[in-house]
Amino acid sequence: MRLVSWNVNGLRACLNKGFDEYFNKMDAEIFAIQEVKLQSGQIDLARDGYYYYLNSAIKKGYSGTLVYTKIKPLKVTYGMTNNKHNDEGRLITLEFDHFFFVNIYSPNSQDALKRLPYRMSFEDDLRDYLTTLKSLKEVIVCGDLNVAHDAIDLTNPKENIYNPGFSYEERLKFSTLLASGFIDTFRFLYPDKVMYSWWSYRFFAREKNIGWRIDYFLVSTGLKNKLIDSYIMGHIFGSDHAPIVLEIAL
Repeated sequence: MRLVSWNVNGLRACLNKGFDEYFNKMDAEIFAIQEVKLQSGQIDLARDGYYYYLNSAIKKGYSGTLVYTKIKPLKVTYGMTNNKHNDEGRLITLEFDHFFFVNIYSPNSQDALKRLPYRMSFEDDLRDYLTTLKSLKEVIVCGDLNVAHDAIDLTNPKENIYNPGFSYEERLKFSTLLASGFIDTFRFLYPDKVMYSWWSYRFFAREKNIGWRIDYFLVSTGLKNKLIDSYIMGHIFGSDHAPIVLEIAL
């Protein structure tokens, strides 16, 4: 089974930069998208052979998640338990026979970490939500989680230690999530590999490969032996993020 995740930084813009060509070429069973920045009805989202599920932010042109799937889910949930953290359209969960698939666009802590308190609340609730799902079935999590976990996951760790996405608090929350029974599939398969999934649009960062790995496929530990490959398609443009891919025997 091939699964794809991509923060497109505005789907309407990405459609003009080769999105459909890449989408069709990958022929993924599930294709998850973050930061769609659109509301229902603004564009035609239908794709042949796929069901699709959109979770838009209340604020227009902001955030939002979308999932395409060839397999019809048993149930679709928007936000977390009791519709928590759903104003910004940051989470979609699809339940299948043997696993849950969760597409996440985690909030950015913003300059000077001014949104860090909300981010910490989001992380705690997310961990509770995912561990509850894991008690029922195996779980696959993907998306832009807006954190570089270790120094290997960004070009300039020392310079970014107090910046959003590499703060001690955010990294600790990510470590705690992994310790709750989840695996960072890319780092599990490639413990020493240096690759990034996001580059700033400024200062020719992508051309210089000055980047961060902040996009992830996580799986519950029970799926460890089902992993085939997890990789980043850094050669695919259309966004400031690269698509990431998980191949898994399900």
